[in-house]
Amino acid sequence: MSDTHHTGSPPLPPSVGFDAPAGRHRCRAYRRRILEISQQVPALHVAPAFSCTEIADALYEGSLRGDDVFLMSKGHGCLIQYAILEARGILSKNDLDLYCQPAGRLGAHPDYGTPGIAASTGSLGHGLGIAVGQAYAEKLKRTGVRIFCLVSDGELQEGSTWEAMMMAANLKLDNLIAVIDNNDFSGLERMSEGHPAFYPLAAKGAAFGWETAETDGHDGASIVDAIDRRHGGAPLLLVCRTVKGKGVSYMEHVPMWHYRSPSPEEYRQALAELEEP
Repeated sequence: MSDTHHTGSPPLPPSVGFDAPAGRHRCRAYRRRILEISQQVPALHVAPAFSCTEIADALYEGSLRGDDVFLMSKGHGCLIQYAILEARGILSKNDLDLYCQPAGRLGAHPDYGTPGIAASTGSLGHGLGIAVGQAYAEKLKRTGVRIFCLVSDGELQEGSTWEAMMMAANLKLDNLIAVIDNNDFSGLERMSEGHPAFYPLAAKGAAFGWETAETDGHDGASIVDAIDRRHGGAPLLLVCRTVKGKGVSYMEHVPMWHYRSPSPEEYRQALAELEEP
């Protein structure tokens, strides 16, 4: 369960229940699909996608409703979004098979205009600002549409992210949910070692006027529950504790897997580790 800190009105009613075993099955399949793609290119961002696999799955399967928007601010994690969009029939198998190929349309970062992609991201620190603008527009139109923005912890080194957070609170954008993939890595170094003043994240979000919660970022049901139990009246910052490279033993907490593709032998080992129990 999530550790939620909030003030304000009573919790919003819960969404449709999240099937945790089905979620675990989907996430293993998504990781295997991403590994398949890794054998087509010399380098790609496997570990950043693996750290937010359960987050993205929980949002798509348990939180998004109607015309709600998912915005992948950490564009380098887009492989998990591509895999989910393929499973939902929004992208084709051919689209993913041609990832980063001259004849394909999917790049290492998501591009607006691609089916299912809400914004061009990957220039880190801009996604939350875009999400604030989208949330404000939906507020003005009184559509009830919510914006879910998946942000890397490394992006919180960008001043533009904090400017967006301040503006979201000023505008009382309670239709904005920012989810932090807190894997404690920024490229090649641990945030807790290179930037110790970065923590605590939830307290900083609360100081900026956001409702905040923290949870296990690899527990889909807990993620959905934390969002369902929010009070409302302010934007929500959900800090998800994650493991970079989650699911493959030799990738977990190892910086080089931010960038490289597994060798054929490493690929086979990873697939074996991701077999159904």
